[in-house]
Amino acid sequence: MSSSSYSLRSCPSSSLSIRTGIGSRSSRHLCKLGFTPKWASISPKQWRKSANSSGHDYRYGPVNFCALKDVKSSSSTSRNGNTFEFDVVIIGAGIIGLTIARQFLMESDLSVAVVDKVVPCSGATGAGQGYLWMGHKSPDSDIWELALRSHRLWESLAESLRDQGLNPSEELGWKKTGSLLIGKTPEEFDMLKRKVKQLSGAGLEVEYLSVADLLSMEPALLIGNSCGAAFLPNDCQLDAHCTAAFIEKANRNFEGRYAEFFHDPVTGLLRSGSNGKIEAVQTAKTTLYSKKAIVLAAGCWSGTLLRDLLREEKTVLDVPIMPRKGHLLVIENFNSFHVNHGLMEVGYVNHQALTSAKDLEHTSSISMTATMDVQGNLVLGSSREFAGFNTDINESIIARIWERASEFFPTMKEVSFSEIKSSSKVRIGLRPYMLDGKPVIGPVPGFSNVFLASGHEGGGLSMALGTAEMIVNMVLGIPGKVDPAPFSVQGRC
Repeated sequence: MSSSSYSLRSCPSSSLSIRTGIGSRSSRHLCKLGFTPKWASISPKQWRKSANSSGHDYRYGPVNFCALKDVKSSSSTSRNGNTFEFDVVIIGAGIIGLTIARQFLMESDLSVAVVDKVVPCSGATGAGQGYLWMGHKSPDSDIWELALRSHRLWESLAESLRDQGLNPSEELGWKKTGSLLIGKTPEEFDMLKRKVKQLSGAGLEVEYLSVADLLSMEPALLIGNSCGAAFLPNDCQLDAHCTAAFIEKANRNFEGRYAEFFHDPVTGLLRSGSNGKIEAVQTAKTTLYSKKAIVLAAGCWSGTLLRDLLREEKTVLDVPIMPRKGHLLVIENFNSFHVNHGLMEVGYVNHQALTSAKDLEHTSSISMTATMDVQGNLVLGSSREFAGFNTDINESIIARIWERASEFFPTMKEVSFSEIKSSSKVRIGLRPYMLDGKPVIGPVPGFSNVFLASGHEGGGLSMALGTAEMIVNMVLGIPGKVDPAPFSVQGRC
């Protein structure tokens, strides 16, 4: 694909120039990292597809990522050729992998390597809406405590940035706008009443809004008189690319203890002849030995990757993580109306989980979600469908997203759907889906030093910090804040 087909736009952060402490070629030759995340828009027909959904590195301009040759550290060493040794090797540079690396670096003196076939934020999180919302979750679900812990950790991170004189909006794309879970029918009205009582009982700040109160907060909405919304003022949103860049920058500041191997797909795992443990990750270019742990955080590719990596082992392990495709519509410079909060219809909750494997066949659903990103663009969603690893744009789904949003925002009906194509992008991501609705977090049976952290579906960003804390606590043998038992690999794979 020619470079003329790209349209680049910088992330709004003002502090994304990276100072790296990792040597390349020699300890005197530092990598030059002009690390300013870009959106790359590819133009098939009239649509512009967000690059992070393509599976290729279109997100960056000409960047020289480190090809590590010499790490000066007592805990990370170069063997010979393209062979290196670290305490921890993480497969996957999405938000889960990067935050796990961050947690190891902050909470221990271990050395960490992150390896990926592409670059950070190229998968589901980079194609998502970036919301950190609790309103659509249930306090009696297994993921509640993990989601709540993660939410508090994100808030603590934003607060720590303020304490340092930094602006979370610039660093993370942070917006504490609150969220509105909206009901349009009498049945949804009753459900919202119960939801508010349930969330309040779990300790969240939440209130029920009548139609009049709702319209005073979101004048562009139009719903029936017998409807309303649940308002959670502490819900937030992030810009995934800015957040990933910030975390990666922080990781690189741990000089000599952190290394990245991007554009280097994993091809196998090496087992020790003496103790039977998996001792190294083999990639197309390097061999990365691990002294303590290997963490697989490769999103929807985790299941097939683990199966392929263990194909020569006697252990048969089927991790049923499936790709669940999603579309988002990003409308630039949309001035017809403004969204003041994060909006989600009640139906989103019902479309999250399926009840049986039969539901996987030809299943697609559309639920209205609407946010304004830090650039002021209107982001509309969202769709869910099972289409394998296909990331092609489905124009009929984009049309359905527009039509569904129009049922909540009548002003949109005054704008021709074809008119907005030239000023719109489509984000496509493959969510790592588990049928029981819970991520898999923990050691792989039969391989005590190999850990899984995947299957978060659409909640990878929102649950990332809690997941990272859980994995690191497991590896270090530290009691955790959240019970890991519901997320165990054992018995679910």
